[in-house]
Amino acid sequence: MEIIRFADIHPEPWRNGGGVTRELASHPKAASAQDGAWDWRVSIADVSKAGEFSTFPGMERVITIIDGELLLLTVDGSEHPLEKYRPFRFSGEAASSATLPTGDIRDLNVIARAGAFKGYTSIVEISKKRAHPVFEGQLAILLEGKASVAPGDAPEEDGDAPVSSAVEPVELARYDAVVGSNTRSPEISGRGFVAVISIDHVDSAHA
Repeated sequence: MEIIRFADIHPEPWRNGGGVTRELASHPKAASAQDGAWDWRVSIADVSKAGEFSTFPGMERVITIIDGELLLLTVDGSEHPLEKYRPFRFSGEAASSATLPTGDIRDLNVIARAGAFKGYTSIVEISKKRAHPVFEGQLAILLEGKASVAPGDAPEEDGDAPVSSAVEPVELARYDAVVGSNTRSPEISGRGFVAVISIDHVDSAHA
C-alpha cells in the first residue's frame, strides 16, 4: 500500500511567478515538475495572482478547484467560471489565463498526452460505513475531512473466500494521495471528500 504524503513534496515555482506546483505523481517520472518529460502528471498548484497558464503542447488538461471559491479561466478567448469541486477539461495547447475574483485558490491538475492517455477526475464523498476502494490506474486524494486507508481483503488462493486484512488503518492528512492497486486494493473510509484520479490508456486503434 503506497501513500504519497503531501507534506513531503517540494513545491516548484512557476516560471511566471504566479504560483507553485507540487507534483504528486507522473509517468515516466520527471526530473522536474517543469521539464515536461512525462506522458501524464497529477499535481496540486497554489495560484496567488492573475496571469497566464503554461502551455502543454500535445496534452489534455483537467483542472479542479479544491480550495477557494472561484477561478475565472480564459481559454482561447472564452471565459469559464470554475467553481470548487467541478472538474473542467481543456486543451493543453490552448492559450489560457486566469483571474482570481475571490482571492487565492488551490487547484488539482491532471495532464495527459492526447492520443496515449486519458485523465479523469471525480469528486467522491466518503463514508465510515462503506470503504471506497482505489484500483490500479487510480490515485485518490483526500480533499477535506478525516479519513484512513487500509489494504482491502485478499482472496484465498482457491478464490473461495476473502481473507480479511489484519493491517491497522493509516490516517491520511489533507491532500495525501493513495496509489491504487488491484492486489488488495486500498480502501479509504471516514468522512469528507476525496478526488479520484483515473489515468486510462487510449487504444490507438480506436482513438
